[in-house]
Amino acid sequence: MERKPIVGIITNETVGFNGRQLSHATGKRYVESVMNFANVVPILIPTCIRDNDLGALLDMLDGIVLTGGRANVEPHHFNGQDFPDDEPIDPDRDRTVLDIIPQAVRREMPIFGICRGIQEINVAYGGTLFYRVHQQADKDDHRMPQHDDAPLEEIFKPRHQIAFTEHSFIRKALGQDSYIVNSLHGQGIDQLGVGLSVEAYSHDGLIEAITIDGYKSFAVGIQWHAEFHPERMENYLNRLLFQKFGDSCWQFSQKKS
Repeated sequence: MERKPIVGIITNETVGFNGRQLSHATGKRYVESVMNFANVVPILIPTCIRDNDLGALLDMLDGIVLTGGRANVEPHHFNGQDFPDDEPIDPDRDRTVLDIIPQAVRREMPIFGICRGIQEINVAYGGTLFYRVHQQADKDDHRMPQHDDAPLEEIFKPRHQIAFTEHSFIRKALGQDSYIVNSLHGQGIDQLGVGLSVEAYSHDGLIEAITIDGYKSFAVGIQWHAEFHPERMENYLNRLLFQKFGDSCWQFSQKKS
């Protein structure tokens, strides 16, 4: 039997037991989407991994998924203004992912960035971020519903339209000029990093998807959450993205062997 590709999914630091235990975790939806729609074997990448062990780990992998997360990328990574004191941060994730991206790129390994993941790719390429998109005069509010009792279906429902650029990889794969996606983010891309191209914009001009220029594997970052029920017809684009990512991981794995 042919070996399935192995894909590393980055984790976030979470706090449990009333602050007495720190864990590395990711949402189950990411893991299930990678298994079920990319047809690969997922493993979780702890963000406490030592720098000198990271290369050995990446040599074992055939793709990387950069997930969303509660904490935002800290502004010192892109010369932004300091966060308020109460802003959630995840320094280990910042450090680990910003080390992973260039090493994965040198290997031309498939990369799929989701929500925070698109922002990390942009920062790794020298781009900058809006701290609060909704505070920009020319931008809409892209955050999820702000009341605590919002049901999951309301949080993740398709919310606004995105338009694909003329030479967009996604546009060509999907066969459509636009799509309606969910929206759950506070930060967003301000200045695009050098070596990246825009795949899609929202109607207010915010960058919603990017690719790495001239990349031989799948290298896509998206601002929406593709992991929420990709099996639904309304989320066909998300299923397609996981499938394309998986195809690229299979190709990468076969070239290695």
